[in-house]
Amino acid sequence: MKKIGMIGGFGPESTIDYYRIMIEQYRLLQGDESLPEIFIYSMDIYNLLNMVGEERWDDLIEYLLKGIDTLYRAGADFGIISANTPHIVFNKLKCLSPIPLVSIIEETSKKAKEIGLHKVGLLGTSFTMRSSFYQDVFSNDNISVVVPREKEQDYIQHKLMTEIELGEFHEATRKGLLTIVKRMIDEESIQGLVLGCTELPLILTKDAFGIPFLNTTKIHVDSAIRYCLS
Repeated sequence: MKKIGMIGGFGPESTIDYYRIMIEQYRLLQGDESLPEIFIYSMDIYNLLNMVGEERWDDLIEYLLKGIDTLYRAGADFGIISANTPHIVFNKLKCLSPIPLVSIIEETSKKAKEIGLHKVGLLGTSFTMRSSFYQDVFSNDNISVVVPREKEQDYIQHKLMTEIELGEFHEATRKGLLTIVKRMIDEESIQGLVLGCTELPLILTKDAFGIPFLNTTKIHVDSAIRYCLS
C-alpha cells in the first residue's frame, strides 16, 4: 500500500472533505480492519490566490514544490493537490516533483468520458473559469467545456471567497448557482456540470435538472485510493 501525500488548505473546508471521503472510500474497498497512511500539509490559500492573481507562475510552482517536497521527505509515495486552481501549473509541477502526482483535471476528464459526456459546464474560481487548463485536458477526450458568462463568473467568485471558502452555505447562494446552471443547460446544451472548485460540492450536494454534477473532490479521492492500493 502506498502512502498518500496531500497538499491541503486550498481551502480548509474542502481539505476536511477530502480526508473524510478518503477514509470512507478506503473502508468501502478494504473493510474496517485497516486505514491508509496519509500525510496532509495544509498550505495558505491566500498565498496561492495572490500568486495566481498576479500570474506569478514560477513563484507558484516553487511554492507548491516546497509543499510536495515536505510530503516526500515525510514519506509520501505519491501526491495530490486538493484544489482545482493550482492545477494551472500542474504540467510543469509534475515534471519537477520528486513523487508522482495524480491530477484532479485528468481524472475528472476520464470520468466525464466514462459516462459518455461530450459537452460540460464548468464552475470554479474565476482563475479556473478564465484559464484554459480544463479545456486543454478535456479536449484530449473530445469533450468541450463551457464556462458561465463574465457576470456569472464574478458572482461565483464572490460567493466562493466571501461565503463558501469560509464554510458558509446559504440557500440563496445555492439557488443563485443553480440558476446559472439552468441557463447553461437551456442556452449552451451542457450535458453535465463540473464542480471545478473543491468547495462547490459542499453547497451543490446533488445532481439537478437531470444532468450529472461531477464532484471533483470525490473523483480525485477515488483515483487516489485506487493508486494507493495499486
